[in-house]
Amino acid sequence: MALMQVTFMSKSLMRNVPMQVLLPVDKLPMPGQPEYDGKPLKTLYLLHGIFGSCTSWLAESRIKRWAEKKNLAVVMPSGDNGFYVDQPLSYNLHGEFVGKELVEMSRKMFPLSHKREDTFIAGLSMGGFGALRNGLKYHDTFSHIAAFSSALVLEQAVDLTYEEPHITGNRGYFESCFGNIDDTLKSDKNPKELIRMLKERKARNPDTRIPKIYLACGTEDPLIKNNRDFRDFLKKEAIPCTYVEGPGIHDWEFWDTYIKKALDWLPLNDATAGVDDGNVGA
Repeated sequence: MALMQVTFMSKSLMRNVPMQVLLPVDKLPMPGQPEYDGKPLKTLYLLHGIFGSCTSWLAESRIKRWAEKKNLAVVMPSGDNGFYVDQPLSYNLHGEFVGKELVEMSRKMFPLSHKREDTFIAGLSMGGFGALRNGLKYHDTFSHIAAFSSALVLEQAVDLTYEEPHITGNRGYFESCFGNIDDTLKSDKNPKELIRMLKERKARNPDTRIPKIYLACGTEDPLIKNNRDFRDFLKKEAIPCTYVEGPGIHDWEFWDTYIKKALDWLPLNDATAGVDDGNVGA
């Protein structure tokens, strides 16, 4: 599995940005298995959570191993602490970056499929919110969304104050990401509002495509109520959703387990083994 760190100039963010990329182009097949044939690769754009970076999934999970077995390319950007939404006053267009520029740039650089059915987005916590928001907003690009322990906290942010010392409980932090919270709830920065918009669009144009959604959250996670609420909202709106819960808190042990389950849910090729430093003696 080839691992690359790339830095490029982003027009959406007006600065050089890093991304980590996993590509199964160098995979050494086991005897009797075919080598990589050069066909465009199915791709997962994988988002980190708050306080994380483009290295988080690589450092804390087994995504490299899971992706290699599935012959899946994985692109991991850095999203700062910006909830992956556009903040035009500070020239931080995180949503446009993830949903448009990152996809276009990575497709220029690497042998990635340009097909919607081969293009997926996922993330944890803040990245789970970002995957839902941008997967829905850029629904013509992404066919599947997987979100783990999603920080679906906009409705609670309305009641926050500026006095809370911790970033995740301070109203000022959320306003720096979203602007006016009351206005945000009615905008396309709110995944619930995006679902309503897509349903209205589909009513006018039956060809409108809504991505398939996979949600997972630990039963001891503080965000479990938020995720159950979003599950119930999707059910009420008649939007298909695969929702799973399991023992776990808001940590990497849960996310490492469920990223594998999500890859099994995605429409990927059959898994194939490869020779690497973990099984060279097998």
